[in-house]
Amino acid sequence: MAPNKIDHIGIAVIDLELAKAFYAGSLGLSVEHEETLGDMKIAFIPVGEVNLELIQCTSDNGVIAKFIAKKGEGIHHIAYAVEDVSSALEALRAQGVKLVDEAPRKGAHGTEVAFVHPKSAFGVLTELVSGGRKEQGA
Repeated sequence: MAPNKIDHIGIAVIDLELAKAFYAGSLGLSVEHEETLGDMKIAFIPVGEVNLELIQCTSDNGVIAKFIAKKGEGIHHIAYAVEDVSSALEALRAQGVKLVDEAPRKGAHGTEVAFVHPKSAFGVLTELVSGGRKEQGA
């Protein structure tokens, strides 16, 4: 179950285009991949082996919109790469860890993802990620 690396850091933003312009123009970073997943527009920006995942909600009632309304823009979650999300969830469940997701769901880049509740992770929303681009060497 042990994570093998930090996969990405999710950052909630109000305006994806402005956020991309900051990271590209001010920090000299490049967007590697963009996609829409449900009510989220997402842009991935690699920094070494870790991606920044900029997330803009396209719905006023979406999870990211609610997060921004409550806490403002900023870090939403930290995602860890694991071999198998289902196995990781089983191991965490057996330890009594509170989960947001009881089973994996579809994530960006064709991955499987699941979230651990912040109350079990010292206030940090924690995402587990497997499959997709990591298996393709990207």
